[in-house]
Amino acid sequence: MDSAIQSAIDSLIKAHLPHWVALRRDLHANPELRYEEFRTAEVAATELASLGYDVKRGLGGTGVVATLPGASGAGAILLRADMDALPIHEACQHEHASRFAGKMHACGHDGHTVMLLGAARVLKELPPLPGTVHFVFQPAEEGGLGAKRMLDDGLLELYPTDAVFGMHNWPSLPAGHFGLRTGPIMAASTRFRIEVKGKGAHAAQPEKGIDPIPIACAVVQQCQTLCARHKSPVDPAVVSICTMLAGETDNVLPESVEMRGTIRALSTRLLEQLQTDILRLCKGVAQSYGAQIDVDYAEFCPATVNSPVETAFCETVLRSTFGDTCVHASVPPNMTAEDFGFMLQARPGTYVLAGGGQDKGLHHPEYDFNDALIPTGVLYWVALASEYFSPHRARETSRINHEEVSQ
Repeated sequence: MDSAIQSAIDSLIKAHLPHWVALRRDLHANPELRYEEFRTAEVAATELASLGYDVKRGLGGTGVVATLPGASGAGAILLRADMDALPIHEACQHEHASRFAGKMHACGHDGHTVMLLGAARVLKELPPLPGTVHFVFQPAEEGGLGAKRMLDDGLLELYPTDAVFGMHNWPSLPAGHFGLRTGPIMAASTRFRIEVKGKGAHAAQPEKGIDPIPIACAVVQQCQTLCARHKSPVDPAVVSICTMLAGETDNVLPESVEMRGTIRALSTRLLEQLQTDILRLCKGVAQSYGAQIDVDYAEFCPATVNSPVETAFCETVLRSTFGDTCVHASVPPNMTAEDFGFMLQARPGTYVLAGGGQDKGLHHPEYDFNDALIPTGVLYWVALASEYFSPHRARETSRINHEEVSQ
């Protein structure tokens, strides 16, 4: 990047950082759950409008989109931040702690929103880029599949895009470091509900009923063998049954047991296989015990799969911007899920992890986004957008594509 441009970027980040920190803390104090991000969306839209952007509101429910037009029609990219909070009671005591019981920004989406707003400000004040940049503020990443809803509402038709890019803070990575990898970086996932329907009876007369509790226990045990013995051990997957609800008193066999949990795998193919396996398993267990077992799946999310060309590009940007020692180019994939996978199914792109250097992990009641990450995130977004349309990137893309064909 040109030294004069780099100096201008650094000056802009330094000048606006106090505003961004205050904005981030305001969002943290006022968390909103999935599809309820009305205030958050208004804050983002107002900030963008104040910078001179035309803003579209309401895409995907509460989503916000703004566009920085290119100077010469050299294609377009999409940068995405998520906005929603989690249904967790915050345990922090700082001044900007959540003002709403049972709601908190325990995943750093407040920081993601502000970093992308910061990038929108900096890029607006720099010389025009050859290509177009779309800034997407997405609702409902936490279990609401907001990315899919935005796509269903015509996101990519309204905002044609060549590539998509996402970023998530990652507390366990050192502050200022980044992690990425080609291929799956987050798992495919689906939630399930299993109901075992037996026949109630007195606890002293089990022969007069069909006790659903030992049947449910058999289902739990057999689900674990699916991962241990019915797939390749080098193809990661996990089946977790996280709730089991049954009975109201200690001397009555209940009529039914309800279990809820998730399946996670690093490939959509394996996830679909495990869904089929659980259906088959439950049918067999039900027949063996003379019970009825119903299985329902919901909230399917595909794996978050980084494409080779875009990931190589992001790695180059990160190394040139932050230095080789701050870039971890082959981080292990995570079994957590991310609905950005829907966007990566629709367009090539890359999802990176931005180190927070924190003890408390994501979704912890004492977690708080590290404000020191704000300038790092802004700089990454600005560097990515600035370099994407360069002639050097075009040559590098051609080289990588040629190598893939040769292999």
